[in-house]
Amino acid sequence: MISLNLSPSLNPGLLLHKTRTRQQPTRLSALPFTNPKPFNHKYPLGLSPIRADSKPLLSVSLTNPEHSSGFSRKPRSIAAAAATNSSDSNPDGDYEKSDLGEAEKKEKKAKTLQLGIVFGLWYFQNIVFNIFNKKALNVFPYPWLLASFQLFAGSIWMLILWSFKLYPCPKISKPFIIALLGPALFHTVGHISACVSFSKVAVSFTHVIKSAEPVFSVIFSSLLGDSYPIAVWLSILPIVMGCSLAAVTEVSFNLGGLSGAMISNVGFVLRNIYSKRSLQSFKEIDGLNLYGCISILSLLYLFPVAIFVEGSHWVPGYHKAIASVGKPSTFYFWVLLSGVFYHLYNQSSYQALDEISPLTFSVGNTMKRVVVIVSTVLVFRNPVRPLNALGSAIAIFGTFLYSQATAKKKKIEVGGDKKN
Repeated sequence: MISLNLSPSLNPGLLLHKTRTRQQPTRLSALPFTNPKPFNHKYPLGLSPIRADSKPLLSVSLTNPEHSSGFSRKPRSIAAAAATNSSDSNPDGDYEKSDLGEAEKKEKKAKTLQLGIVFGLWYFQNIVFNIFNKKALNVFPYPWLLASFQLFAGSIWMLILWSFKLYPCPKISKPFIIALLGPALFHTVGHISACVSFSKVAVSFTHVIKSAEPVFSVIFSSLLGDSYPIAVWLSILPIVMGCSLAAVTEVSFNLGGLSGAMISNVGFVLRNIYSKRSLQSFKEIDGLNLYGCISILSLLYLFPVAIFVEGSHWVPGYHKAIASVGKPSTFYFWVLLSGVFYHLYNQSSYQALDEISPLTFSVGNTMKRVVVIVSTVLVFRNPVRPLNALGSAIAIFGTFLYSQATAKKKKIEVGGDKKN
C-alpha cells in the first residue's frame, strides 16, 4: 500500500499522474493534459490553483497555430490522437459536430425564410405600386406630376431614415455628387418615360415592352467595347420576336405608350452602364443609400421640367379627378400609395440583391414581371388575345435565357481574372 504525503504547494492531480505512470508507463492517455476525469471541474485539466510562492512540479506547453493560449478543443498532438483512439476517449467531439450541423441548418433555414420574406415584399410592393399608379393615372392623366411625387415620397422616406438614424447616413462628397449626376439623369429619363407609357397603354403591355431591356443593354455595351458570346446574342432574339408579336396584337396599342416604354429601357440601361463606370470608386456607399441619393437628384431634375411641360393642366385636371372619383380622400390615397410603394419596391429589390447572386436576382426579376402582368390583367380586366399572350410569354422566356447566358459569361470572366 502506498501512502502519499501531500504538501499544500503540490498538485494532487500531478502526483496521482506520477503514481499511475509507474504502473502503466506505456499508456499515453494518462498524460496530465488528457485526464478525462479531472478532480476539480472548475479549472481546466484538473489543475487546482497554485500559490505564487510555490514551484510547479511540471510545465506543459501545447503549440497550436489556431489558438495562442495553447489549449484547443481539438489539440494537435500525438497524445491527443492516441487518446481519441483509445477505448475510454471522450465522445464530446461527435456531439460538438452534431451541434454545429444543427446550428448550420437552423441558420440556413433562417436565411431562406428571410430571403423569402424579402422576395414576397418585393413582389407585393411592386404589384401595389402598379395598381394604384394606374388608378391614379386613369383619373389624373398627368404622369410628370405623379412621377415627381413618387420621387418626392422616396426622398422624404430616406431623409427620415437618415435623420432618426434608422439607417446609416452616407458620406456625401463633391466627387460623389459629380459622379452621381449622370446616373441620376438617366434614372429620371427612365422613370418619367415609364410613367408616360403607363398613362397611355395597359400596364401589362408596358411591362412586356420593358422586358426588352436586355436587348438595349447588349447593344449599348457592345458599342462601348464589351464583347458577348453567341449565346447572349441568341437569347435576345426571342425577346425581340415576343415583344413584336405582343405589340402587333395589343388591344390598347398606342404609339406614345410604346415609345415611352422603349425610352424607359434606354434610360435604365444607360443608368446601369454609367453607374458602373462613374461610381466604382465609391464602394463604401451601399445600394439603398445610393438609390436614395439618386431619387433626390432625380427629383431636382424632373420637377422643374414637369412644371414646364404640364403645369398649366394640373389644377383643372385635379378638379376633374375629384369629380370622377367622388371623394378627395380616395384620390389622395391612390397617389400616396403609388409614391410610397414605388420607393419600397425599389428598396426591397436592393435588399434582395445584397442577399443573392445576380443570376438569382435576374430570374426573380423575370418572375416578378410575370406576376405583375397577371395581377394587373386580373385587376383591370384588360382583354388579352391569344397571340398577345403568346408574344408576352416568348419575350419573358427570352429574358430568362438572357439571364442564364450572361451568368455563364460572368463566370468565365471571373475564372479568367483568377488565372491572370
